[in-house]
Amino acid sequence: MSLSTILLIVLVLLLIGAIPAWPHSRNWGYAPSGVLGAVAVVVVVLLLMGRI
Repeated sequence: MSLSTILLIVLVLLLIGAIPAWPHSRNWGYAPSGVLGAVAVVVVVLLLMGRI
């Protein structure tokens, strides 16, 4: 498996995990998805620059 495939799988799993589906995480607000969005932007920029 290449590094980009592994990063894509991990990013998808983190995005699924950020969905506030459980009662204890409903009061977290947009923090988990905001952080994951920032990570996704960094990964996309690195992919476009050819660093990954």
